Amino acid sequence: MKYIVKWVAWILVVIGALNWGLMGFFNYNAVTAIFGSMAYIVYDIVGLSALVLIWFKFTKGMMKKK
Repeated sequence: MKYIVKWVAWILVVIGALNWGLMGFFNYNAVTAIFGSMAYIVYDIVGLSALVLIWFKFTKGMMKKK
């Protein structure tokens, strides 16, 4: 289960990063173009995915030190 959550989080963070790249280079927001007014939900999920990856990184690192 943890493995699946981590992969989904990685995919969502990569999608978010690609969207930021599109915004920076071409001023095109793919998330808003696809989801319209519901884009804020996608942004929330991408942000939570980043927090999940940070959580896995720090909890895994803490377990190795013990």
